[in-house]
Amino acid sequence: MDLHRLIALFRRRLPLFLAVALIVMVGSVISTVRATPLYTATSSLTINTREQNVVSAEAVLSGLSAENSVVDTEIEILKSRQLAQRVVEALNLEEDPEFNPALAEPGAIQAVVGGIATLFGAAAPDAARAQLSAVEAQKEKEKVVDNVLKRLSVRRAGLTYVMNVGFTSDNPAKAARIANTYAERYLLEQLEAKFDATRQANSWLNVRLTELRTEVQQAEAAVEQYRTANNLLSASGATLTEQEISTYNQQLATVRATQAEAEARLRTARAQLAAGSNGEDVGEALGSQVVQQLRSRRAEVSGRVADLSSRYGPRHPDMLRAERELADIDAQIQAEIRRIISNLEAQVQVARERTGSMAGSLGSARGTLAANNAAGVRLNELSRNAESVRTLYQSFLNRFQETSSTEGLQESDARIVSPAAIPLRPSSPNVPLNLTMGLALAMAAGLAAVVLAVMLDTGVITAEDVEHKFGLPHLGSVPLLASVAAPEDRDETPADYVVKRPLASFTESVRAMRASILFSRIGHDIRVITLTSALPGEGKTTSALCLARVAAQSGLRVVLVDCDLRRRNVNRLLGFEPVAGLVEVLNRAVPLERAMMLDEPSGAHILPLAKNSFTPRDVFGSAAMDELMAQLRRDFDLVILDTAPVLAVSDTRLVAAKADAVVFLARWRKTPEKAIAAALKILEQSGAHVAGVGLTQVDMKAQARYGYGDAGYYYADYKKYYSA
Repeated sequence: MDLHRLIALFRRRLPLFLAVALIVMVGSVISTVRATPLYTATSSLTINTREQNVVSAEAVLSGLSAENSVVDTEIEILKSRQLAQRVVEALNLEEDPEFNPALAEPGAIQAVVGGIATLFGAAAPDAARAQLSAVEAQKEKEKVVDNVLKRLSVRRAGLTYVMNVGFTSDNPAKAARIANTYAERYLLEQLEAKFDATRQANSWLNVRLTELRTEVQQAEAAVEQYRTANNLLSASGATLTEQEISTYNQQLATVRATQAEAEARLRTARAQLAAGSNGEDVGEALGSQVVQQLRSRRAEVSGRVADLSSRYGPRHPDMLRAERELADIDAQIQAEIRRIISNLEAQVQVARERTGSMAGSLGSARGTLAANNAAGVRLNELSRNAESVRTLYQSFLNRFQETSSTEGLQESDARIVSPAAIPLRPSSPNVPLNLTMGLALAMAAGLAAVVLAVMLDTGVITAEDVEHKFGLPHLGSVPLLASVAAPEDRDETPADYVVKRPLASFTESVRAMRASILFSRIGHDIRVITLTSALPGEGKTTSALCLARVAAQSGLRVVLVDCDLRRRNVNRLLGFEPVAGLVEVLNRAVPLERAMMLDEPSGAHILPLAKNSFTPRDVFGSAAMDELMAQLRRDFDLVILDTAPVLAVSDTRLVAAKADAVVFLARWRKTPEKAIAAALKILEQSGAHVAGVGLTQVDMKAQARYGYGDAGYYYADYKKYYSA
């Protein structure tokens, strides 16, 4: 990067930069001065990181988590149209001209409505007009919401959970009121969201509880019906069959014990009788009161028999009567013993039958229990279904009671840290900031204009541009006479000035170009030079005439041939009006000597063009032209051919091909690069040797300011040399 070149480019466009920067800066100052003062009030909110827990029930709508994404989401909610619309409705901002521009022009909306109604006919129905009015009112309301949102600013305070809600208005009290309303409506919206969620949950739970209650009743009824249908009735936690079996088991054990006891007594008694006992020692007999009474009587009778036996003989009537009574008592005892044995046998038989009956009942109950157990599989399924429905119903009932109890305890997830205070100073316009930004914008706009101008600048400025863009040598730069001549000489023409001031810088620049031309082809004697350009008005004829006069002043025999059949600029510059010229010589109407004229101030010869010399014939490609060029080479040291522009006339190609060197002239900063490149390409195709490119009409004062890379950049340093 060449810093000097950048500085030169900037200096070159300094007026443009200053003009654009000044316009932008003046615009910034005017906009700042004319701007309406605006006041910004800010209310601060924070996300609650701690929550009150009055009851242990879980909330229907959970609180916000203190995360970055949550805070960003809440900021977007604060910016939402819905919240803005609620603020507009709360403060009736539709009636405020600051937010509803339609109020400033009350007839505008009516005119629009009337115009639309006219499209539907003058006698449009009232419903159609009402519908149009409603549409316009809705549009007006949307515009008010848009204007409110434009004045709103919501920002997060660093990485904290604090959100700053700012609002800007031309009224400081209004700005504070709207900012506080925004914060309040935001908190109210959070509460309403929780209330709505709780109410919706309660409503849904209530409906669901009704359904579940019916399902519980149906499930329990199905269980009881199945129990009844399958005899699965129960009491004290067990079915009746189970209780019956339990009772049967106990009774069976009892009767079996009784049977065993009876059988044991019977066996004992029989065993005693079998052993020769008279039965008196049988256990049942021992416990019989009848036997005991009989034994008591026998003892009495036996005592009396003994007494009678001692007193009377065996044949005594009393003795016999006592013995018969004793025998009768023994017979009664034996009969009672036999009855006891028979009773034992009956008891054993009864016990056996009772045991058998009890065992049968137990077996029947067990069969019933097996059937009940098989039916209990389905009963268990119905019971589980009823229990699951009952559990679900109970959980929903508990949740319904919890949500009902917490409905009045909802609190917002944020709180107001500090309400907006009425601002005392306007926030806009910020004069220092606006002026600073205006200055920065002015500088940027000026630089942008400079860059754009440089990008759009297609002209050639310096010798380095010539060599870099076209790959040809820079033959020299002919200054603009007004930029180098003294004030008293600025009215002179360049051709006269080189004669009048042969040692001036302008004349020296022409000599430098002539030297560059002569040394452009080392090893070749350059005697014929063609001067041309891409477009008209490049200073080509003036440069050719100045070059001819300077060469003639140096002692060379010089001839300037005017080859521009259409313009004849040489005649105009010198004031000639010949009767014969180049065309007449080529047509052999007059000899060369008669057509040639002498430039008395310099001694150069001129071969002009006579009036009405234009001809459609190809005079430059003829043999006569070749003969003329050969004669001029013999008679003169330097032949200068002034031709027409390359892009305008095709004759120049023919003339350029006959010259030893072609000097291509371009006007400083004016001739487009594309035109130069196109003309050089044409000359290359014609076989001409382009010695280089020369710049004309160079403003040396401007070049000295920003022509870095060119000799003219140092003009201020060496111009005194020419003055001396």
